[in-house]
Amino acid sequence: MRQGISNAEACRKLNINRRTGMRWRHGRTVTDAHGRATTYAPISLKAPPEISPRYLSESERIRIADAIQAGQSLRQIATALGRSPSTISREVIRNRSPRLKRYAPRAAQVLADAARKRPRLGKIAGNPELRDAIVKHLLQQWSPRQISHQLSVDFPGRPEMQVVHESIYQALYAPKATGLSREMTSHLRTGRRGRLTHRHSTKRRSRFSGPLLSERPAEVETRLVPGHWEGDLICGTFNRSAIATLVERTSGMLLLVHLNGKRDAPTVRERVGQAMAALPPHLRKSLTWDQGSEMSEYLQFKKDTTIPVYFCDPHSPWQRGSNENTNGLVRQYFPKGTNLNQHSRERLAEVAAKINGRPRESRNWEPAQAHFDRLEKQPQI
Repeated sequence: MRQGISNAEACRKLNINRRTGMRWRHGRTVTDAHGRATTYAPISLKAPPEISPRYLSESERIRIADAIQAGQSLRQIATALGRSPSTISREVIRNRSPRLKRYAPRAAQVLADAARKRPRLGKIAGNPELRDAIVKHLLQQWSPRQISHQLSVDFPGRPEMQVVHESIYQALYAPKATGLSREMTSHLRTGRRGRLTHRHSTKRRSRFSGPLLSERPAEVETRLVPGHWEGDLICGTFNRSAIATLVERTSGMLLLVHLNGKRDAPTVRERVGQAMAALPPHLRKSLTWDQGSEMSEYLQFKKDTTIPVYFCDPHSPWQRGSNENTNGLVRQYFPKGTNLNQHSRERLAEVAAKINGRPRESRNWEPAQAHFDRLEKQPQI
């Protein structure tokens, strides 16, 4: 009929009754003498889903019914099918047709399919203690990966209290029967309520360039030598407010710089210079910045602080990967589209302390603050 043939013509070609063709296409409902209705679904061209071989198939159920009718024992049937006798016994007892009062293979298959689809509570939904532990860390703006690691630390030897980070993401993005509410996604770094498809970012026009990464010392790439920083601005509504972020590449230490409601080059040079001048000499060796005009006075910055500035290639934010990732963490506290001028220096210091106190997987789950403190106390040769 999809080829344009009528129902009557299609049935004639297949040598079947026209009513049979109608039933195959639309299904039918049959009512017996007791008023009980049985519905037969229309025939579908879609293949049934494959199930694991460890489950009995419909063909095996037909063989079981034939063997029972032939008078074979359950052990004989199990041997012939290569199954355990207990498997055959459970099959015959559980999936016996309640209407026919005997084992019927088609009815048994329908009962088995329905039982296999029964809803089950997820691990998080079925364990209130686990759910409360996850919620506790989510309220602290921890990432699911950090929470997963911390659960293994807090509950050693208790597998029921440990989940991988993907299970937490699924419980947040698809909260049905998982125990977590979708509102908890507001505590994630991105604040998204669902996954996003990968897409190309919009390219920006390069506004400024200075010494590029090719001129930067090779020791910076290894992250073994401390004192090399990455910097950028996060901006507020209509780019009228901003906060400077500085991240040390070895430890991941974050500094948030208050710009007093401005984001021009002289202000950025002065405030960032003051923040870095307070560091020990061995922890302020270089600064890598984005292609932004706010650092156009980099020569004066180097003269004031003796810290050289290097710039990423155009449209290459991954060259400041530590800073880009940390900016995402900072956005949990200062979302896009808000006025950043309303936050005081004390508030910035509080947020930086929270982020620096989180365990970091990239540094063997050591908080950035602890790593930085150890680097600060190391003797210099």
